[in-house]
Amino acid sequence: MEKIHKSRRKLIKTLILSVISLPLIGRFLIPGIKHRKVLLQIKKPRVPDNGALIFGQKKIAVIRMNQKIYALDLTCTHLGCTVNTTANGFICPCHGSMFTTGGDVVKGPANRPLKRLAVREKGGNLLILS
Repeated sequence: MEKIHKSRRKLIKTLILSVISLPLIGRFLIPGIKHRKVLLQIKKPRVPDNGALIFGQKKIAVIRMNQKIYALDLTCTHLGCTVNTTANGFICPCHGSMFTTGGDVVKGPANRPLKRLAVREKGGNLLILS
C-alpha cells in the first residue's frame, strides 16, 4: 500500500513539473511570430521602370529592375551611416563602402549587403514592411 502511495506522489510531482516547464520548453522549440510593421505605402506606378524611388527621411529605396520590385534599407552595414545614391548603386559617405543597385557589396569596409525589406502588393499599392 505504501508503495502505491509513493508512486502516486511521484506521478503528481512529475505532472506538476511537466505542466510548469512546458511553456518554457515550447518557447525554444516553436519559432516566434514576427509582426511586421508597415514602413511605407506607395502606389505601384510611381516606381519607374529600371529605376528607383528614394525616400531619404525613411532611409528606403524602392527599386524596379526587369519588372521585379524590391526595397533596400539605406543604412550602411559597416557602421550605420546613410548611404548616398549614385548612377551605379550606393556609396557610404563615412568610410567609402560601395554597393550595387541590388544592395551587394562592391567595395568595403562593409562586408554585408544592404538589408532587403519585404514588399507586399495590396490593391495597386506597395507596402514596404520591416
